[in-house]
Amino acid sequence: MTKIHPFIALALVLTLPAAAQTNHTGPWTLSDCTSYALEHNITLQQNNLSVQQRENELSGAKARMLPGVSASGNESFSFGRGLTSDNTYANNSNTTMTSFSVGASMPLFEGFTIKNNIELSRLNLEAATVDLEKARNSIRVSVAQAYVQILYDKEILGVAHNQIAVDSLQVVRLNSMLRAGKASSAEVSAAEATLAQSRLTATQAEGNLRIALLELTQLLELASPEGFDIVIPDVASIGQEVLTPPEVIYEEALTNWPSIRGEQIRLEAAEKNIDIARGGYYPSLSLSGGVGTNYYSIMGVNGPSFGSQLRDNFSPSLSLSLSIPIFDRFSTRTNVRSAKLSHMNQQLQLDNAGKTLYKEIQQAYYNAQTARSKYEGSLAAEKSAAEAFDIMSAKYENSKANITEFNEAKNRYISASSDLAQARYQYLYQTRLLDFYRGKEIIF
Repeated sequence: MTKIHPFIALALVLTLPAAAQTNHTGPWTLSDCTSYALEHNITLQQNNLSVQQRENELSGAKARMLPGVSASGNESFSFGRGLTSDNTYANNSNTTMTSFSVGASMPLFEGFTIKNNIELSRLNLEAATVDLEKARNSIRVSVAQAYVQILYDKEILGVAHNQIAVDSLQVVRLNSMLRAGKASSAEVSAAEATLAQSRLTATQAEGNLRIALLELTQLLELASPEGFDIVIPDVASIGQEVLTPPEVIYEEALTNWPSIRGEQIRLEAAEKNIDIARGGYYPSLSLSGGVGTNYYSIMGVNGPSFGSQLRDNFSPSLSLSLSIPIFDRFSTRTNVRSAKLSHMNQQLQLDNAGKTLYKEIQQAYYNAQTARSKYEGSLAAEKSAAEAFDIMSAKYENSKANITEFNEAKNRYISASSDLAQARYQYLYQTRLLDFYRGKEIIF
C-alpha cells in the first residue's frame, strides 16, 4: 500500500473518521477468485461440454469395431397364382407367408479406417481437453488483471481520500485564521474550491472502483458485486525479483503451454486424416451371418402346422463379402491430396502459434523490465515528494510558505503516490505473468 504521510494521517483522524470504519465482508484472495471462476464461469462450462462431446465421439468410433445385429419380421399376402406346398404353382390360390430373421454383420478390414478413426477421435479428445486448459488459463489471466485493477483503484481511492483529508484540514485552518484576521476570504474560497475538486476526484475514483469490482464479479459469475471485496496482498518485497530471460521462459513454455500443445495434437490429427483418406485405396472385407425361418399357408389347403414349419424351415447363413476398389473417379486421390494440404496448413498453424507465444513472452518480459524501472523511479519520486511535502508543511505551519506553495507540494506528493500505486501493481502483474508462462500459478 502507498505510505501515508504523517501530516495526512493526522488530517484523516481529525476530518474523516468514517473512512477508517468502512468495512467489507467476505474478502477474497486472488486464489479464491481464480478457483471460483474456474468452477462457475459459463465459457469454461461450454468448453467442458465440448470435451464431453469428444468423449462421446470416441466411444462411437470404438463401437464401429463391434458387430451390428438386427432382427426382422415379415408378413405377406398373395392373391391369384401362387406357390403351393409341394413347390408347384396353382391358379386361384390365396397364400400367406410369415418370416422371421436375425442377422449380424461385422467389418473385418476397411483399409485400417476404423482403427485410424479411433486414433483420430482420441486425438480430437486430447485437443479439446487442451483447449479447455487454454480457456482456463485465459480465465486465470483475466481474473488476475481484474484483481490488479481493483488493487490499483483502491490505491487511487485512498490517495483521493488523503487529498480530501488534507484539503478539509486546510479549510478548517483557514477559517480559524480568517476569524483571527490572519487570512483573507479569498484564501478560504480557494481552499474550499480545492476541497470540492478533491471530492469530485474521489467520486470518480469510487466509480472506477465499483466498475472494477463489477468486472471481477462478472468473471466469477456472481449475481451482484454488493458486499464483494478482495484481500490486499503484502507487496513489501516487490522489486527484488530476478527476471528470467524470454528465451528460457519460451523453452519451458513449449512443453506446457496449451496453445502449443493443442496445435501439436491437431498436427497429429492431420497426419491421421491422411491415413484415413488412404484407406480408400484398400479393399474391404466384412463378415455377415444370420438365422431365419418362415411359415407358409394356402387358403383352403391344410398344410403343416405353424410350429412345425418354423422348425423345419429354420435356416442359418454365413457369408464373407469382399469389395475391391478399381476406379472411384479419383475420389480417394482427391481426398488424400486434400488431407495433405490440411496437414501442411496445420504445420504452419503450429509454427505461427510458436512465434505468437514467443512474441507474447518477449512483450511480457520487456513490460516487466519497464514496469520495474518505472516502479523504482516512482518509489524514489514518491519518497522525495513526501520529504518535500513534509518540509513545506512545516514551513506553512510556521507561516514561512504561502498556500500556493503548500498546494503545489501537496499535489506533487499526491501525484507521486498515484504514480507509485500504478507502477507497483503493473510490475506485480507483469512479473507474475512471466511466471505463469513457465507453468506457475498467478499468486499475489
